[in-house]
Amino acid sequence: MYGRAALLTALLIALVPCIGQAQGRSAAIFDFEITDTSRDNQLAPTDAEHQARLAMVSERLRTRLAESGRFSITDIAPVAKEAQASNLQSCGGCDVSLASKVGADLAITGMVHKISNLILGMTIFVRDARSGDNIAVAHASMRGDTDESWTRALDWLVRNRLLARDYGAPR
Repeated sequence: MYGRAALLTALLIALVPCIGQAQGRSAAIFDFEITDTSRDNQLAPTDAEHQARLAMVSERLRTRLAESGRFSITDIAPVAKEAQASNLQSCGGCDVSLASKVGADLAITGMVHKISNLILGMTIFVRDARSGDNIAVAHASMRGDTDESWTRALDWLVRNRLLARDYGAPR
């Protein structure tokens, strides 16, 4: 009886690291942003069509990474207004500090650069929320400014870039 209890205890101790890894690293996934250099007025607000696409790919990224089982998605609601008021690509690391505020291991941001109605690019940045180091930068060129081209680009980036690498064990 004692031998079985010791064996069971040893087995449970050995499995604890595997259980933690199965849950994946926690990720604060912020809403995508757009730089539209195809417009004359760069300071004009983003139109409703592009706001909807940005929201769509942001939610799709959260869903795809959660479905992979390699990431647990951290609720960014407590810092969402602050994130939306910032340009996360040029704020000097505010994405990392916001991710830390909500207890995430990773800060994930996305950017769409619209050059014209035909030529666009999508980039996803993954940074360590503790150190601020870049862990991954994934980029894809897109042709066509449609819902379909945006979702295909996002799905390709997730499948072939983000999930194709190891992000280490959770802290």
